[in-house]
Amino acid sequence: MRKMLAGVVGVGFLVLIGCGGLQEVWEGPEAATFKPKTIAVLPSMVGAYEGAREFSQAVLVSALGKSGRYESVVSSDQVNGAFSAKDASDLLAAYYSKLDTTGQSDPGMATKLGQLVQAEALLVPKINNWEFGRAEGDSFGKVGMGVRLIDATNGAIVWKGRHDNIKTYMVFKPSLKDIAEELSEYIVKYMPK
Repeated sequence: MRKMLAGVVGVGFLVLIGCGGLQEVWEGPEAATFKPKTIAVLPSMVGAYEGAREFSQAVLVSALGKSGRYESVVSSDQVNGAFSAKDASDLLAAYYSKLDTTGQSDPGMATKLGQLVQAEALLVPKINNWEFGRAEGDSFGKVGMGVRLIDATNGAIVWKGRHDNIKTYMVFKPSLKDIAEELSEYIVKYMPK
């Protein structure tokens, strides 16, 4: 009885103080057993935020490298070089189109992408916000990002998460790249280990 009461009080305390975490997260059935040795961050899907493409990919590569979870994190230069050929670029565009419109990862295309970048796992970033703004008298910088972790051997979406990071300021604008760096490390912290 005492243990049960202590558990209920503990859970209640966590609810009262807040638990943190990502704004959205989904974990597939393979997440607990998926242990790739190599991972590659594909070029970011940026929509209207074209200026974010290079920085968002670089900060995710850095965050994955710092995490120590993988034997190898494929460099941005190597990934982007793999897509310099028209056939490879067209494959990536077709994969992104299907992923974005249906929410499904095409197994055949994902496997080919994994072979192109020589990785067992693919991280697909999507930039939702990359901007400065003003609301209720506060100026802010905002970076929002969603990522999907894909098993490149079978195309399965293993895990996905989304989060925003906002920094308010009065005089000096924060760097969106710095905000993205913090956000990337935060998101990677919640990825399956």
